[in-house]
Amino acid sequence: MIALVDCESFYASCERVFDPTLYGRPVVVLSNNDGCVVAMSREAKALQVEMGAPWFKIKDWAASAGVVARSSNYELYGSLSARVMEIIGRYSAWQEVYSIDESFIGLHGTVDELTAIGHEIRSEVLRCTGIPVRVGIASSKTQAKLASRGAKADLSLGGVCHLGFYSPDRLDRILAGTSTTDLWGIAGRTGKRLAGMSIFTAKDLRDADAKWIRKKFSVVMERTVFELRGISCIPLEEQPPHKDQLIFSRSFCQPVSTREGMQQVFSIYAQRASTRLREHGLVAGVVSAWASTSRFREGEFHTAHVAVGMPTETDDPIGIAKAAFAALPRVRPGSDYVRAGVVLTGLRKKQSVAPLALFEPEYEGRRIGETLDGITQKLGPRAIGIGRGGLRGAPVWTMKREMLSRRATTHWEELCEARA
Repeated sequence: MIALVDCESFYASCERVFDPTLYGRPVVVLSNNDGCVVAMSREAKALQVEMGAPWFKIKDWAASAGVVARSSNYELYGSLSARVMEIIGRYSAWQEVYSIDESFIGLHGTVDELTAIGHEIRSEVLRCTGIPVRVGIASSKTQAKLASRGAKADLSLGGVCHLGFYSPDRLDRILAGTSTTDLWGIAGRTGKRLAGMSIFTAKDLRDADAKWIRKKFSVVMERTVFELRGISCIPLEEQPPHKDQLIFSRSFCQPVSTREGMQQVFSIYAQRASTRLREHGLVAGVVSAWASTSRFREGEFHTAHVAVGMPTETDDPIGIAKAAFAALPRVRPGSDYVRAGVVLTGLRKKQSVAPLALFEPEYEGRRIGETLDGITQKLGPRAIGIGRGGLRGAPVWTMKREMLSRRATTHWEELCEARA
């Protein structure tokens, strides 16, 4: 059997871990630069707060309704996610971390035994991290996703739903009440195509001819048909799939209009991107850098972009930064750039690349990247940097997070305090 362990309102739940005053109150989490609502608690959903709603439009109403807003605290969310996934992994030798708040695990046992395990997982994750989770159990990933939806919808289940509890007739009624667009991997456009073929519900899709579905759509949709029948066709991926590209991009809270400012941007982004390469054990063969103005402001829209092939695949932050600087001559001084990014492609496992010493990048042997990683992990991301990225103090263009909560698990100076 396959279990999907899904964190409940993950971002909002993370905010509550170190701020108990938020329990029972409507909480929303905002996007970069405190722009739009990207996550919310169950209480906020009950107030019909719309996903994606611009904060500046609803903040007055939110204040009167008692809604609490928080800026995206990516450091806290990532840290707590890693802890949750580690605890979930204790219950199975087969685990696939599907997203920041979801994990599939493989289980063996009877319906009663697996339901008991599901409740134990819920209890242990909540005890160790403070994050509530739901557990959906079935014989395929698609069915496990459906079971997780059931655990969310029916509070009497106590957060654990095993589809094996239901008789075939009851399961038919559940599938008949589930729209195709509520299924894993089926978006609105595909749902409209299915509706044009008189396939409106999960039951309709399950009972359709699999070969005909494959002909009309793809082998992926055919697998969904079999998965709905309880035939597992999508195996657990215990190792994350190999990345095709790695992107580090952000919007600015204030426009950057000089080449010197953009050089600082690329310095910092190159260092962050190279850190991610080392986290995944990868090296990059191509570095792309870009900066763009806003499409919604007065003036001509402009994008400065360049792609540079590296002489040898590398994760060296200095080499990646120098390659990104090739975009600087294309930056127009005086133009207000509101977003920039560094994209790494041509990725390969570092262990598979062994260049001759003659072709080794200039700084590779000095292990500068590893040294920077060690310092920033101990002292914080602003402790040291390359080039203009090493200037003291936060740049004026950095992401605005005016309602940021404590980063209590990753920053020494923001540890929580207890008073007795």
